[in-house]
Amino acid sequence: MTQPLLEVRHLRVEFPTRRGTLLALDDISFDIAPGEILGVVGESGAGKSLTGAAIIGLLEPPGRIAGGEIVFDGRRIDNLPADAMRKLRGRHIGAIFQDPLTSLNPLYTIGRQLVETIRQHLPMSESDARQRAIGLLQETGIPAAEQRIGHYPHQFSGGMRQRVVIALALAAGPRLIVADEPTTALDVSIQAQIISLLKRLCRDHGAAVMLVTHDMGVIAETCDRVAVLYAGRVAEIGPVAEVIHRPAHPYTVGLMGSIPAMDEDRERLLQIDGAMPRLNAIPSGCAFNPRCPQAFDRCRRERPDLMPAGATRAACWLVDRAAGAAGQAA
Repeated sequence: MTQPLLEVRHLRVEFPTRRGTLLALDDISFDIAPGEILGVVGESGAGKSLTGAAIIGLLEPPGRIAGGEIVFDGRRIDNLPADAMRKLRGRHIGAIFQDPLTSLNPLYTIGRQLVETIRQHLPMSESDARQRAIGLLQETGIPAAEQRIGHYPHQFSGGMRQRVVIALALAAGPRLIVADEPTTALDVSIQAQIISLLKRLCRDHGAAVMLVTHDMGVIAETCDRVAVLYAGRVAEIGPVAEVIHRPAHPYTVGLMGSIPAMDEDRERLLQIDGAMPRLNAIPSGCAFNPRCPQAFDRCRRERPDLMPAGATRAACWLVDRAAGAAGQAA
């Protein structure tokens, strides 16, 4: 087994307010191996982006890590001083955000931004950094990179800006990339190109990627494994094909059922009734129980932890009940 590059252990994130403390992430654990792409999926408010922000040290105040550990390459990083985290984030951990305009300075050429980023983290001369910047633009699929390096962000299309952001994330040769909804604002054909680019970069550079998205199509096309989040907890995690085709958690079943199949004639899309609970109103027991068609008394009383469910692990008492029935039958 390859040693994980990133290990998230029992991560807990809180937001103190005047009316009490809101628990946004509750006991989240997963790992990512070098060269692996882990998808993190769930509805809006599940905690996907917050998990990524906690890993790269960019939690918005008053949010804070209140428990657990984040270990990168054998070294704990969640308790690092801000300056040390900033150096680590640029050099060893890259970030790709949903809106490229928030990552690019409109007043500087993309060449200046790339060169400054490269020289901040790598011992390079101005000319060497410029050559590396041109190479990165070429690698991320920007044509005429030698000319385009002198252009400003507004002179690029949305898809091309996202490629520039990916080039920035790769500037110092990071070993981990946290990509937060990198294809959401793009049309389908550009999405496919960005997905292909991420997969190729992961393969060629051996980088680990945490891909945050709500798009199961992107997950299916891109990822090796997938973690399904619900109300700040991992509902199910496992190999992507298993989670998509043989989901064990009722929430995952609902997510998969809501994706329209091209070979089915269906008048209405399936949907999960209800909505994600607010942070100040998370129900006791399993947080999904008010929306779950298979909930029973134990689901309302006790909160399940992840447990083996075939090739995946799911936080669901139905899995435990099925395992118990199978044991009795044997």
